[in-house]
Amino acid sequence: MRAVLGLLAALCCAAPLLPFTASPALAQMDAGWEPKQEAELQALDKVTARITILKARLNQPITFGTLRVTVKACNARPPEEVPDAAAWLQVDETREGSGGRPVFQGWMFANAPGIAMLEHPVYDLRVLQCR
Repeated sequence: MRAVLGLLAALCCAAPLLPFTASPALAQMDAGWEPKQEAELQALDKVTARITILKARLNQPITFGTLRVTVKACNARPPEEVPDAAAWLQVDETREGSGGRPVFQGWMFANAPGIAMLEHPVYDLRVLQCR
């Protein structure tokens, strides 16, 4: 019983995880982030090992291979703080038969790419910066 209560207490205190699943509007309310209009993303084709730098404006879908990437929000830390960028991405699979199904939706952070990752067998995507 004590172990179960300890686990519940730990889960209740996991508030830092909230921004990763929160809506794009929530992060724009945080005074520690500055909203930007363009995201710079690094895309990797795992089959060819080719890296491509993508520039995506807010709400303007771009394609990489069979992925359609839409940046809904892109925020950066102010210049006087440690540099970081966070982008709210919606990534859809567009190959035939997929029906445009979503494969990722949420926040990605430049300084912590392992927190929220695109799990795709062929492609990898990472946020580099917001401008």
